[in-house]
Amino acid sequence: MYVSEIMTTGIVAEEPQSTAEHAAEMMSEHNIGALPVTQSREIVGIVTDRDIVLRCLAKGLDPKKTTVGDIMSRCAVCISPHHTIDDVVHIMSREQIRRLPVADNGNLVGMISMADIARIRHGLEAAVAISEISRP
Repeated sequence: MYVSEIMTTGIVAEEPQSTAEHAAEMMSEHNIGALPVTQSREIVGIVTDRDIVLRCLAKGLDPKKTTVGDIMSRCAVCISPHHTIDDVVHIMSREQIRRLPVADNGNLVGMISMADIARIRHGLEAAVAISEISRP
């Protein structure tokens, strides 16, 4: 099975100059925990709800003034829609991440998460994949 078969499309993204507050509002509105950060649809990073808490709020920064570019993880690991689900699990495990932007020729086309994979894998196979990604 390929990434393109289970990835989420119609992705909401932020730009680096957006505020942390706006990113948090978008996450709340769309019930998501991460936003790819793009410039002209090219992925430049990813910002998570955890980034907002740890890199902004916990440091006493003002989320109305702090930009997404200031708190995002740069050089986000991406995957192609043509990769297999096993490739995704391997990358997530190696990088210890639960979400991956999907890019085609450098442009954002979707997102894939551990939850997407768990929906298609069953029983022990899903548990093994989740434990690999969640290892300390």
